[in-house]
Amino acid sequence: MEPELEWKEAITKVLETAKAPMHYTEIAEKIFELGLRKEPNATPAATVAAFIARSFKNEGEHSPFTRVSRGVYSLRGHASAPVIAEQEAEELAEPNYADEITGLVNAFGMFWERDKVLWETDPRMLGQQQPGARPVNFCAERGVYLLHDSQGVVYVGRASDQNLGRRLQQHTYDRLAGRWTRFSWFGVYAVNQDGTLRISAEFANINANVIIATMEAVLIEGLEPRQNRKRGDDFQAIEFLQVEDPELALMRKKVVAQQLLASLK
Repeated sequence: MEPELEWKEAITKVLETAKAPMHYTEIAEKIFELGLRKEPNATPAATVAAFIARSFKNEGEHSPFTRVSRGVYSLRGHASAPVIAEQEAEELAEPNYADEITGLVNAFGMFWERDKVLWETDPRMLGQQQPGARPVNFCAERGVYLLHDSQGVVYVGRASDQNLGRRLQQHTYDRLAGRWTRFSWFGVYAVNQDGTLRISAEFANINANVIIATMEAVLIEGLEPRQNRKRGDDFQAIEFLQVEDPELALMRKKVVAQQLLASLK
């Protein structure tokens, strides 16, 4: 078994074989697809962005990476790297890691299944940035959410005074209890590498333009109107894929075992 590479080496190896510049989330996915790293943390994409930003800061023009656009990178001098005008190159020269992955909405999940959550008062709402990454519990998130049935969105709500998990749990027994099977959510808290939420109420620096752009992005992502051809502008949040609560799988196994025992009597 080949030893895993350091993050910088793994990023470089992926970009060496890339036919076009890649977003940092794509780079992270390719790293684990190729087996260059074995055990991803909770935020592999954010780790890639952080290492590239660190390379720009510490190595300057000697960094092996070049920034093509927001969150998109190539190797310096590589065939896939487009030619960029000098003025534009200066603007892209030193990206800030925080600028790449933070904003008003920092994490979101689309069309998560209601049946994959054990709905207690503070349920574990588990998601992962990519297959194999450490699961993150988003119960304590704050933000907005959508409830879906088979036809589309049935309800839009917000989790501000109460956390996301508790608000959704309430919808399992209120007037909406029988009207939804899936949910989507958009959270303001980012995720740390250890899988905890970066809980903060400091959004004083968010200006009106960012808020408007984010609201537009949330509507486009959540409602998927047919006339929109792309994501909302300036939407740099990280999507998380749902993970079923392991206790539900254990409960199903117990039921099957009980049924088998009953059939033998």
